Amino acid sequence: MRKFLLALMAVIAVAVSFNSCTDDTIGTSISDIKSAVIDDSSFVITGKTVRNSHLRSRSSIQLLGDISAPGFGHLTSDVVAQFMPATRIDTVGVHGGDQWIDSCFITMRVAEGDFTGDSIAPMRLDVYKLNKQLPVPIYSDFDPTAYYSKGDFMGSVSYSASQAHKQTLESQNATSSYYEINVPVPVEFARSIFNEYKANPATFSTPRDFANFFPGIYITNSYGQGNVMNFYDIEFVTYYRKYEKLDEATDTIYPAKKQSYMAVTPEVVYNNNINLDPAPSILEMINDGAAIVMGPAGYEVEASFPIQSIIDKFRNDTRNSLGVINTLMLKIPVSKVTNKYNIAPPKYLLMVKESYRDEFFEKDSLTNNRDAFYAEFDESSDCYVFTGLRDYVLDIINNKGGVATEEDIKFIIMPIDVTKYSNAATSSYTYYYYSSTNTTQIVTKIAPGISKPSLAKLDLNKAIVRLTYSKQSID
Repeated sequence: MRKFLLALMAVIAVAVSFNSCTDDTIGTSISDIKSAVIDDSSFVITGKTVRNSHLRSRSSIQLLGDISAPGFGHLTSDVVAQFMPATRIDTVGVHGGDQWIDSCFITMRVAEGDFTGDSIAPMRLDVYKLNKQLPVPIYSDFDPTAYYSKGDFMGSVSYSASQAHKQTLESQNATSSYYEINVPVPVEFARSIFNEYKANPATFSTPRDFANFFPGIYITNSYGQGNVMNFYDIEFVTYYRKYEKLDEATDTIYPAKKQSYMAVTPEVVYNNNINLDPAPSILEMINDGAAIVMGPAGYEVEASFPIQSIIDKFRNDTRNSLGVINTLMLKIPVSKVTNKYNIAPPKYLLMVKESYRDEFFEKDSLTNNRDAFYAEFDESSDCYVFTGLRDYVLDIINNKGGVATEEDIKFIIMPIDVTKYSNAATSSYTYYYYSSTNTTQIVTKIAPGISKPSLAKLDLNKAIVRLTYSKQSID
C-alpha cells in the first residue's frame, strides 16, 4: 500500500507540473515509474513567396536614393515627412527681427558607412514643400504626386556617400562618426517660421498644430543611380544674429548663432516611398518555388506551420502517460543570393500569424511568443532560429482543446527592423576586488524591414522544427 501511495504522489506531482505550464521537470522518480525525454524533429514546414509592397512605414530611418544592382534589382526610395517644432525659438536680443536671420539649411545625418551601393557615385536630391496634410496611416507604396507641386521647390544639393561632411560625436563611453548633408533653403522660409512663433506661439504646441501651418517636405533623388542612404535625422537649422550685454560696460552681437527650428522625430508622420523592381533572376527563382525574403517592400514568405501534427504526435505518444512539453523551436537555413554590392540577408525576421500581422504593426506590438516571434540572422551558421514557441503550442493545448485553427497555422515570415535599448548593470563582489558589467538588450520597437536593402533564400526544405518533451508512465 505504501508503495502505491508513493507512486500516486509522484504522478500527482507530474500532473501539477503539466497543468501549470511553467515547470519543465518531471518530478520524483521511483523504481516503477519510467521517464523519457523525446526529441522529435520529424515535422515539416512549407511556404511560398508572396509580394508585399504595401507596408506600414514605422521605421525611424529615412531611406533615400536610387540603386540598380544585378542579382537584386532596381530600388528607388524618397521621403515625405512632417516635423516636430521647437517648443522655444530664441527671439530675445534678436533686435533686427526676422532680418537678423541670415541663412537656413535642412540638415540630414547618416551614420558612417550606413548606405548601400557605390560610395563615390554622384547623387543629387531635391526638396519640396508639401501643400497638404499627409494621410494617416501611410504606407510604403504612397504616391506623393498630389501632395506637392514643382512650384513648391525649396532647395537642392549634390552629394556622394564619401564626400558628405564628416562629424564626430563623443559620448562618455565611445566616439562615433556621422556624415551631414546640408540643403540650403531660402532664408525667407526661416523668417516666416520666426514671425509665426512671435505672432502665434500656439502653432508650436503640438505636431498637429504645426502641420496645419507647415505640412512638411518631400525629398526625392533627382540625379544619380548609385546608392541608397540611411538617414537617421532630418533637422531644420537656422543661423542668426543676437545682441547680448556681457556686463555694464560691454555688449556684443553674436554673428552666427545656431538653432534648430524643427526636426523629424518618431512622434510625427513620415514615410519612405519605395519602388522595388526585382531582377529577372529573382523572379525566376520565385517561379521555380524558392522561398524568398527581400526588402524593402519586396517579398515575404507565407508559411504553414505544422502545429497540429506537433500536438497530435505529443498527445498520441503521451496518451497512457503524463507528458510535459519542454521546448519548441524552428531553425531555417539560408542560402545567400549573389548580387552586386553584396546585399545580405535581413538582420531580423518576424514570424507572425497572418491574421495578426496588421494589428501587430498598427499597435506597435512586440513579440509575445504566442502570435509573433522574431529571430536574428546568425552569420556563422547562415540561419535563423526562432525559439520560445512553447507558449504558442501550450496555448492551443490548454485553451483550444488541442485543435489548431487556420489562424494558428498560417504565418508570414518577413524582414523587420528591430530597435534595442542596452541596459548595463554593474555588479561587484570581494575576491581581492572584482567588478563586472552585464549588458542586456531590450527590444523597444519592431517595424517592417524598410530601412535598407536585404535579400535571402530560405531553405524551408532543410528547416528543422524540433519538439522536445518529457513523459512518465507507471508499470
